[in-house]
Amino acid sequence: MRDAPVDGGETGRGSSLREVTWLFLRLGVIAFGGPAAHIAMMHDEVVRRRGWLTEQRFLDLVGATNLIPGPSSTELAIHLGHERARWRGLVSAGVCFILPAALMVGALAALYVRYGRTPEVTGILYGIRPVVVAIIAWALFSLVRTALRTRYLWLLAAGVLTAYLLGVNELLLLAAGGLLTMVARMISARRSRPRGPGGEPPGNAGDAGNTGDAGDGSRTARALLAAPLALAGGQDPDQLLRLFLTMLKIGAVLYGSGYVLLAFLEGDFVERLGWLTATQLADAVSIGQFTPGPVFTTATFVGYLVAGAPGAVLATVAIFLPSFLLVGLLTRITDRIRSRAWSSALLDGVNAAALALMAGVALQLGRTSLVDPLTWALTAGTLLALWRTKLNSAWLIAAGAAVGLISVIATRLG
Repeated sequence: MRDAPVDGGETGRGSSLREVTWLFLRLGVIAFGGPAAHIAMMHDEVVRRRGWLTEQRFLDLVGATNLIPGPSSTELAIHLGHERARWRGLVSAGVCFILPAALMVGALAALYVRYGRTPEVTGILYGIRPVVVAIIAWALFSLVRTALRTRYLWLLAAGVLTAYLLGVNELLLLAAGGLLTMVARMISARRSRPRGPGGEPPGNAGDAGNTGDAGDGSRTARALLAAPLALAGGQDPDQLLRLFLTMLKIGAVLYGSGYVLLAFLEGDFVERLGWLTATQLADAVSIGQFTPGPVFTTATFVGYLVAGAPGAVLATVAIFLPSFLLVGLLTRITDRIRSRAWSSALLDGVNAAALALMAGVALQLGRTSLVDPLTWALTAGTLLALWRTKLNSAWLIAAGAAVGLISVIATRLG
């Protein structure tokens, strides 16, 4: 059941919007570790610390955002902003979560173009990653009790986790989890339904189909887009337009991890357009991985390499724009998904599969991050702090970064 809406008065709306703005601006600065870590941090902030949502509502939003293309954790931030402060919150949460990473990546891109390399951040990540492992594990502990309510869902989650660790595509696992649960729920309902005289369930069902036609773009539309782009820093407007449309296409159709993003960018910018070398693209993706916030800010780096600051801005706007539009549509149907038996079952299966994938990411991150007694101690200490206090995750991330930096400096000096 949906949580109560925010206060409809001007003071309530303004207060909620300020809360959303500052929360997601801060999360955009500290959200290291990829989508699973981002979701865990959002859960800590909006469910555990602030009580904006119930566990079930949070899970439903996680599941719903996994059903649409685009960066799932960014789309969850956008949806959470809408939950708290309606349409202004939707825009504010998304922009504030994306902006810090985009600015960092843009600055690193400028350094890269000027000096051919980016600053070393190994020490900071050495300390942050064990903290992120603990934050994900703690979120899973809270969410599992809500999501896995039956033996079937436990078995499904175990199967998805096993398949993921064996290398099965995560999108396929999400789809399979949702569809299998929907079919199983429908079969169970049919068996328990009372039968009529002829042995068939009473009543009959009809199927309604919707068809829609999508219009094609035209030269006029391209001209309208090209006009404002021509004003951007004296750059070639046709190149800027192609950059914008290519990133818009990627943002509208891409499902999956950063590796899928790499494949799309390589196909378009290295092979088809020839604007980047394979080495430049690898550097762009690595920068998107080690900066906080969405991995999709790799587009900022790519845009800067292609067309400087105007290209960075256009690429960032283009790749994230579909997420805002899709979540805007999703806000209108999320409650209906939970209210219908078949779609509720689909959402339960997707939720269970999504948690299994989060667990898989945590295991893989733990395997590469917990490499010595200090990193194990950081994870244990973070778990203890999460259990015994309501300390903000920003302080835990900052503490991990400080410990990691001090450790690496001490090792080099020694």
